[in-house]
Amino acid sequence: MNLYREHGFAETTVAEIAARAGLTERTFFRYFADKREVLFWGAPLLERSIVEGIAAAPADAAPLEAVVAALAAAGAVFEERREGARVRHALIQANAELREREVMKLTSLGAAIAAALRARGVREPGASLTAEAGIAIFKVGFERWLEDAGRRDFAHHLRAALGELRGVVAEQGAAARRAPRTARAAGRGRRSPAS
Repeated sequence: MNLYREHGFAETTVAEIAARAGLTERTFFRYFADKREVLFWGAPLLERSIVEGIAAAPADAAPLEAVVAALAAAGAVFEERREGARVRHALIQANAELREREVMKLTSLGAAIAAALRARGVREPGASLTAEAGIAIFKVGFERWLEDAGRRDFAHHLRAALGELRGVVAEQGAAARRAPRTARAAGRGRRSPAS
């Protein structure tokens, strides 16, 4: 991470990473397929933790509540690594190749969440829609957590993002309920061409 920050991702070589870590390149490749994977090695562990959290949620938990609770529990490890997470996020945002890899990671996570929801009995398309909403909440919550000078925890920002989403959905529902009345009222105010 320090090498990436000092020299940039593209300019840093595997040889430099191995040397900084006191390893041979051969040893590096036993653990990582390439230098990108240094930034993504924890993705399978995070995914497994979230899937297990969804499976362990109370049977009466609403699907999105189960997902957000699992994200919060799995993300607790972020608290110990906030500064490292900031550096990692900045590196990814500055490099198109890394952004693409991050999208792939989130796509895989979304598919795993949808499968975990289906295992709980959530039917399609509800499982996929809920998984995508969970990923959006994760992304927004994570970015707000990184920017938070008040150092509120990751779970706080997930709950805040969930609240924002609920607000938008409620507003959309209210607008949809008003629309038919507004259309009827507008129709009553018009005169027919014959009159």
